[in-house]
Amino acid sequence: MRLRSDPTVRRAVPFVNLNRQHEAIAAELDAATTRVRAESAFTLGAEVEAFETEFARFCGVKHAIGVGSGTDALHFALRGFGIGPGDEVITAVNTFAATAEAILMCGARPVFVDIDERTCLLDVARLEAACTARTRAIIPVHLYGQPAEMRTILEIAGRRGLKVIEDACQSHGAMSDGKATGSLGDAGCFSFYPSKNLGAMGDGGIVVTDDDELAEHVRRLRNHGENEERLHIEPGFCSRLHGIQAAILRAKLPALAGWNSQRVEAADSYAEVLSGSSVILPATRSGATHVYHLYVIQTNDRDELRARLDDQRIATGVHYAVPLHQEPAFASLGYGRGDFPVAEHVTSRIVSLPMYPYLERSEIEVIGDAIARARPR
Repeated sequence: MRLRSDPTVRRAVPFVNLNRQHEAIAAELDAATTRVRAESAFTLGAEVEAFETEFARFCGVKHAIGVGSGTDALHFALRGFGIGPGDEVITAVNTFAATAEAILMCGARPVFVDIDERTCLLDVARLEAACTARTRAIIPVHLYGQPAEMRTILEIAGRRGLKVIEDACQSHGAMSDGKATGSLGDAGCFSFYPSKNLGAMGDGGIVVTDDDELAEHVRRLRNHGENEERLHIEPGFCSRLHGIQAAILRAKLPALAGWNSQRVEAADSYAEVLSGSSVILPATRSGATHVYHLYVIQTNDRDELRARLDDQRIATGVHYAVPLHQEPAFASLGYGRGDFPVAEHVTSRIVSLPMYPYLERSEIEVIGDAIARARPR
């Protein structure tokens, strides 16, 4: 379904409003960009090293290696563990395409697992059955900002000798059993796409880990396979976190906890405002903190509801409209319609509502009122 996309149309409530965040720390952002211009350290350099140190401390790990995107973070973590042709990597079928792309970039095969209908997270009850003699790793996805059920995933992985690479691209600051996402598995991968809970002003990503060998390998991969002696040990890639983005992320990182708290408060307001409606609200896991990168409801009349909200100039999204096994890019994997019935059902019902720091209670009430008044045409 296509909704109005005219950028000149002013939204009553936009899907994302980055200006409010940026205005709140405008002085810090100005100082950050001025500092980089003065130092002329635009690719890697001191700002990147400082941010890597600060983000590693934030996650509670030894190493953080900045790269060009969250996709590259996943790719390099897999490749750094030696995963390649003939190997299989298990992940959720309803994640963003980048998760599966990273597996294919290594020459490995993505193996999809269906999801839990309420949380939309990988269904760990189906995980063991997806493992084969070729399985080398599991990529749990902390979708929408909620940690996957890591305790069970880690138990299965430990018993089978599998690597666990967390797709934490939507879960900056989320916790599971008292530990930050990214620090639970063998490696964690984050995206700094601008709309993320911690976003740059362009693309960026990072790999976090306690594994010294992996950290060294990822540092080489991001910079043409070059080691500290400037020797090219292996063919690599050009995927370096830029100094300007690192400086911006350093300015934003101290605000992240507060911004995440505002997202949780907004989710609580949504729950109150929508309590009398027919939509199904997001389910949260016990033992985990949800940081609501996205606020995703479920409804039987998804397209009709989106059209009605669009009429009221309220922006919405769908994350994601098609499970990966139905995407043309992954047709060669041989999956067919009906192979993942829960994901197929859920993806026909989900709607993402506006969610961001400084989203006002009055705006949430406008959205709730529009949902309550939505009726079939």
